[in-house]
Amino acid sequence: MSSTNRGYERHKTDYYVTPHKPIKDFLAHFLSDCQNNIITDHLNIADRPDRLMWLDPCAGGDKENAMSYPAVLNECFGVTPDTIDIRTDSLAEIKADYLTHTLDYQPNVIITNPPFFLAKEIILKALNDVSENGYVAMLLRLNFFGSKERQSFFEDRMPILTYVHSRRFSFTPDKKTDSIEYMHAVWQKGNYPRHTKLTII
Repeated sequence: MSSTNRGYERHKTDYYVTPHKPIKDFLAHFLSDCQNNIITDHLNIADRPDRLMWLDPCAGGDKENAMSYPAVLNECFGVTPDTIDIRTDSLAEIKADYLTHTLDYQPNVIITNPPFFLAKEIILKALNDVSENGYVAMLLRLNFFGSKERQSFFEDRMPILTYVHSRRFSFTPDKKTDSIEYMHAVWQKGNYPRHTKLTII
């Protein structure tokens, strides 16, 4: 998910590599909030993330780039998530369209950087697929909140936590920063508050 195609050359495999640092920043704040009882952490994710089942349904990766979320999860927490990606040159275990793929289990956490134009559909499927009280975490443009078309979606499916990245970051090898702000939004299945708790990180 990037707006860098406005004036920048798209990645040769038509996807954008998510930088690792924003993922690390988000996970550190999210797990700290869980540990400090900012939300009710039924899954005890803060203490032992390695005991949970994780899935990245838009995992990316190619012969030159690691899958970003799996790489960070493994480096920081020893987590090896299951991976799906629609691209045949992806490093994901399963080459499939997540939106039409049927899981035979319920992950506890589904985390990814979804294509912007399919983000709502991916979030809805993830909330259906994830275990009870499980988490869905998505990297999204901040203006994902700003669409009238998505107003009814947020009325029914407001994220419990929203982490806005204070620094713009680059999705491209030239290190040029993106043109808009990004956030990691976290949903908890079965818990859809009227208002989200927003933190700038």
